[in-house]
Amino acid sequence: MNRAPKGKLIAIGGAEDKGTADAPGHKTLHAFIDDSILRRVVDEAGGSSARIALITAASMIPEEVAENYLEAFKKLGVTDVDVLGIRDRSYVKPDVVKRLARCSAVMMSGGNQLRLTTIFGGTAFLELMKRRYINETGFVVAGTSAGAMCMSSTMIYQGHSSIGLIKGGVKMTTGASLIHDVIIDSHFVERGRFSRLTQAVAGNPNAIGIGLGEDTGVVITEGNMLETIGSGQVMIFDGHDIMYSDLADVDEGRPFSVEGMKFHIISKGYYYSLESRQFAAVRVNVKG
Repeated sequence: MNRAPKGKLIAIGGAEDKGTADAPGHKTLHAFIDDSILRRVVDEAGGSSARIALITAASMIPEEVAENYLEAFKKLGVTDVDVLGIRDRSYVKPDVVKRLARCSAVMMSGGNQLRLTTIFGGTAFLELMKRRYINETGFVVAGTSAGAMCMSSTMIYQGHSSIGLIKGGVKMTTGASLIHDVIIDSHFVERGRFSRLTQAVAGNPNAIGIGLGEDTGVVITEGNMLETIGSGQVMIFDGHDIMYSDLADVDEGRPFSVEGMKFHIISKGYYYSLESRQFAAVRVNVKG
């Protein structure tokens, strides 16, 4: 039996409020400081004394993205933010691994999740991140959009919403494998990604699909318990009880059928257990 991780994962659906007026879930500055997703990241990582390693490698505008996060974390009282500046595998050198060893949290920005896996896959950097997540209480790995989608062992890297229910409309590969038996999708409601996560889970019914809306996320404790945070909703796809699927039999490019997939909709303060595959209908007051 695998040991439960001591660290926490925070997977965010993208476009989280950074204390600016153009965020989808924008709050007043006071509310952002007291009750936002990034506030929760900071609190889990040690409050104002948090040391955050920022990875913007997934983005095509990494410097601009880094500045946005530096400003957001500054508003939250955190000034020890190390922008790692990684662009490709050649940047993943021993000194960068040492910088990872000094932080209390990692924050991965959005962009292209395939860039993250091709840069970090098989590196000492990723192995250290995994070890710290497994072994260290208080260590946090947070990611938004692409940074959230890459966390799982099975990762969606391409798929159009309009053809998600057509066989072959979703492309998947191996993710960073911080957590197993889940498939994470982002911008879920806003970009209509219901169909592509349906196909991903239909083809991998042992995995739980987690569809994250924008300015919405989950805090995953002990690799099991999901707590919803943020202003929107999380959709859970459970394929364990699928009774029938013709996904393996229909031709590429043809629609497929599935019977018995379960769905749950979870908003802020509610929980879901990955191990028991049960929704916990007990609402708690939480920040984020």
